[in-house]
Amino acid sequence: TDIGTHTGAVLEAAARDTGSPAARLRLTGLARAADGYQTAGNGALMRTGPVPLSSLDDRDHAADAAKEVARLTHADPLAAESCILWGEAIRVAVLERRLDVRAGLDLLPSARQALWAAYLDEADSEPPISFSNNGFTVVALQAAWSSIRSAAAAATPLAHVVDALTTAIGIGTDTDTVASIAGQLLGACYGTSAFPDRWREDVHGWPGLRADDLADLALRTAGLGP
Repeated sequence: TDIGTHTGAVLEAAARDTGSPAARLRLTGLARAADGYQTAGNGALMRTGPVPLSSLDDRDHAADAAKEVARLTHADPLAAESCILWGEAIRVAVLERRLDVRAGLDLLPSARQALWAAYLDEADSEPPISFSNNGFTVVALQAAWSSIRSAAAAATPLAHVVDALTTAIGIGTDTDTVASIAGQLLGACYGTSAFPDRWREDVHGWPGLRADDLADLALRTAGLGP
């Protein structure tokens, strides 16, 4: 029902400025950071799913794109880094059909890799409910990964998706965002057939697009469709 307080504020302020849309957004995001606003919210991570689809054969370009898309609104480096990690996990899931949130650690600045390895270790060792402060991009990523990991013993992809997303929603706080983040990675790995029909029937995107249209758009973005 909303796009997030910070993202909304950036879009509103940038609309009053002049110049290219990307420049206006980045400058507004930087200005909000300079004014003391928190810019490491989960809004950038929530929208990162489609980004790696356009660069499946070039992990470095996909990582750069994830960083730049994040920086359109979220100036904090943690926002971009979370998007790089999740974007690479999505790229690997599409190409190799495996779930590996650590696949992109080497794409981060060397000085930040140990920090993120510790964050991921925590997501592996703590129960999903531990990550309730998930408006923060780091905790949102941890919550999504912990939900996926906790359901990994499910017998089928469908069961894994249902169990993981039900867990993500049950954490509380920003549940729609955490489930969205987790669903991106699960969908990249298993495809739309792993999602219950009744869920897919309720999905809509840009006016006029339904679930099947969005799936086709994703395939075309990835160069995998007609």
